[in-house]
Amino acid sequence: MADTTVSTKGQVVIPKEIRDRLGWAPGTSLEVEDRGDRVVLRQMRRVRRTTIDDLRGCLRYEGPPKTVEEMDEAVARGARDRR
Repeated sequence: MADTTVSTKGQVVIPKEIRDRLGWAPGTSLEVEDRGDRVVLRQMRRVRRTTIDDLRGCLRYEGPPKTVEEMDEAVARGARDRR
């Protein structure tokens, strides 16, 4: 176990041997979880971009098939309407 101190700015230095073992380079984004009497740090996972194939079959649609272009336009229109 390694010791560290909270600075006056609330910063904590994670010891180098731990950063090296976990592969945490400068700029690594960390998720902070409060567990009452302890804090857990975990590297943030990159979320894979969702494709139309990932969503196929999620929603029921009854009607003629839509083209990708028609679907893209509907998504763009919905985004514009929300602004």
